[in-house]
Amino acid sequence: MNLQKIVIASHNQGKVAEIRKMLAPFRVEVVSADELNLPDVEETGTTFEENARLKAETLAKISGFPCLGDDSGLCVDALDGRPGVYSARYAPKDANGKRDFDKAMDKLVGELQSCGTSDWSAHFSCVLALAVPGQETKFFEGRVNGRIVPEKSGDKGFGFDPVFVPDGFDKTFANFLPDEKAKVSHRGRAFDKMIAACFAKE
Repeated sequence: MNLQKIVIASHNQGKVAEIRKMLAPFRVEVVSADELNLPDVEETGTTFEENARLKAETLAKISGFPCLGDDSGLCVDALDGRPGVYSARYAPKDANGKRDFDKAMDKLVGELQSCGTSDWSAHFSCVLALAVPGQETKFFEGRVNGRIVPEKSGDKGFGFDPVFVPDGFDKTFANFLPDEKAKVSHRGRAFDKMIAACFAKE
């Protein structure tokens, strides 16, 4: 597949930076929806795949370029899989209209403590949708299992990273360096599948 330019269907700069770094070894120009003044597509789907498709196909149609949409979220076992596809909306907006994930993490920990359960297991899921004009949209899925911890730790990453510890590690995602996180994260695993299918290593 000849991909010289990909539009990332996201206004989340942390997410765009992660994706740009993952695609850095390949001869592809990565631009964000924000850089092209493209709209923020409303996530009206009920699954990660539906939302990823909606974002990718909508912006591919508007821009005329291949577009990568992703939807990801944190699924907590004791909360019946919540917040799941509503992970971003789980965070309340601050005075400037931005999502406040500090409050979202406090809310999440509070819900788990109220459950009275010792099972704080959770997983992050990510679905990538690659929409190329004139071609069928392709999907790639990644998942990482782990657990929620009551105390936030680390200043890297974004979203729920400071309270999520992946299996096999004793630190939260917010304590991982970007390269280290990419090797084990849900998004990194989804990207490994996409890269294997769409890019040839130089």
